[in-house]
Amino acid sequence: MKTSNIELLAPAKDLSVGMAAIDHGADAVYIGGPAFGAREKASNTIRDIESLCRHAAQFNAKVYVTLNTLLREEEMEEARQIAWQCWEAGVDALIIQDLNLLRLDLPPIDLHASTQCDNLTVERVQELERLGFSQVVLGRELSIDEIREIRAKTTVPLEFFVHGSLCVSHSGQCYLSEYIGNRSANRGACAQPCRLPWDLVTMAPLDPKKGGEVAQEKVLLKGRHLLCLKDLNNSEHLEELLDAGVTSFKIEGRLKEADYVKNITAFYRQKLDAIFERRPEFVQASLGHCSYTFEVNPEKSFNRGFTDFFIHGRQPNIGSPFTPKSMGEYLGEVKWCNSLRMELATDKTLHNGDGLCFLDDNHELVGIRADVVNGHTVSCNRPHGAHRGARIYRNYDIEWQKQVDASKGNRKIDLALTLSETETGYNLSGQLAVDSGQLAVDSWQLAVSSFSLPNSQHPTANGQQPTANFQLPTQKVVATNPEKAMENIRKKLSQWGDTIYNPINIEINLSQPYLIPAAVLGEMKRGLIGKMKDESGKWRVESGKMKVESGKWRVESRKLETLLDKENLSPFTSHLSPLMTCHHCIRYANGLCPKITGKPTGPLYIRNGANLFKLEFDCKNCLMYVKTNE
Repeated sequence: MKTSNIELLAPAKDLSVGMAAIDHGADAVYIGGPAFGAREKASNTIRDIESLCRHAAQFNAKVYVTLNTLLREEEMEEARQIAWQCWEAGVDALIIQDLNLLRLDLPPIDLHASTQCDNLTVERVQELERLGFSQVVLGRELSIDEIREIRAKTTVPLEFFVHGSLCVSHSGQCYLSEYIGNRSANRGACAQPCRLPWDLVTMAPLDPKKGGEVAQEKVLLKGRHLLCLKDLNNSEHLEELLDAGVTSFKIEGRLKEADYVKNITAFYRQKLDAIFERRPEFVQASLGHCSYTFEVNPEKSFNRGFTDFFIHGRQPNIGSPFTPKSMGEYLGEVKWCNSLRMELATDKTLHNGDGLCFLDDNHELVGIRADVVNGHTVSCNRPHGAHRGARIYRNYDIEWQKQVDASKGNRKIDLALTLSETETGYNLSGQLAVDSGQLAVDSWQLAVSSFSLPNSQHPTANGQQPTANFQLPTQKVVATNPEKAMENIRKKLSQWGDTIYNPINIEINLSQPYLIPAAVLGEMKRGLIGKMKDESGKWRVESGKMKVESGKWRVESRKLETLLDKENLSPFTSHLSPLMTCHHCIRYANGLCPKITGKPTGPLYIRNGANLFKLEFDCKNCLMYVKTNE
């Protein structure tokens, strides 16, 4: 049966978060490099990236570096140098937006087309495939049917966001932050004006009594977060996405802390593994399995409420109009309260120090600290302002936070061990106990000097799993108590502590029972781990694919120039376009859609302070544009 390697791709703010993502089940992580990532506050040194690559390689996991801003001409050389440094550090792919990078002398490294490339159509993905991209990050706005169509007409691997914060504008097509404050989203400096409160206004016809010169303004909605969306959660649609052709499931969040990444990665790891149990044609793209010491629950991490966005077409309630902040998990309603105490109708366990919140009568978010908890009764040191019937959320669970912060070393690789004797001592052999489907043909090339590979073939050839050996010359002493000696050997070989290995089978092939000291067995285990760890960094894509000077994405310069000229990509002509292009529609979200009401709305604008922008609507294609009022 043909199998597909499925990738769970997690974000990494820095080295520690990247390692946490790997340890909690990610098959790959994406991280910012020294410069030119779409999150300017999440840059990392090459040294840290190299450390992350070494950690990931132990599990055959991958590391991708974001080089996904639009670049000025004078920045191209620095970008080229970063690309080479990433390649030399062991990075598996670069995620890019600016196609002008293809003109550079880049290393033979895989290139992924960022979602910032506005990858929303079959034609766009086909073009990126012709350019030789090895993976394409699809736009978040796509539906299952649209993804299925793209898959049917292309062969390039498809990556799709399944969780995290949502941009209201099409990725790569938002210029609002740049227009307002000269902070370009396409340069990694978005100020997130979409999270601000806006008024929705319309302009009444000119008043002839005032000389026909002044239009009367009417405020339809005041101080609402009209452009703020709930957070994406497609966890209930993973199998549909698999069947539609997605092979990389991406979690958003390169500014998120480790607790968020641990929890959300673990959540999707469990979801995907449950599908793999039922669907053996899909297999995990990396090695190892995880266990967790905390409650895996996405509601406990930062969220503005959840939506599956447009995966099954347009739907109501995808916005977060009252607050851009995290509400957390819903607890229940207030049964009774006075100014300093309240009792909640909830089945959740509360703790001293929990952070609670609710929306008041003005739809303003109010935070509460649960100073003293007695069952479901909460006492506060200052008036909380809640009322009977208020819906209470918990956005900080102090006990859960302690558990997730302490979570580490969760990922283990099953290992079959064989202890045998040599002429001068003993040999300890370790064989990775994995399904052959887990090892992608283009992902493993183990050094023959340290691993036993028949005829230098791929490790999964003929069912052979990768095996490492460590020999230790030492004196052999025949045991006077054979049964006790063998029991001690097996016990010591089963103890691997906080290493990444979990022995599931131990075979002892000795000509006779020997008394092997614990120190000798410990040294052999450390030696075997060293062999595996040293070589894991060399488990790279087949050299024939990696080192060919004219790799598949190195198209002839003339052909490349033609393709890029057709794109007419000029990074700094953004104001010729709408400031935002959105699937989200403010009219639809607020019950004003003419298709539904049958009534025209007149011209609509959004305003924040002195900033006034016109809204235009393409009802045929269900799009909304935010434009300058000029």
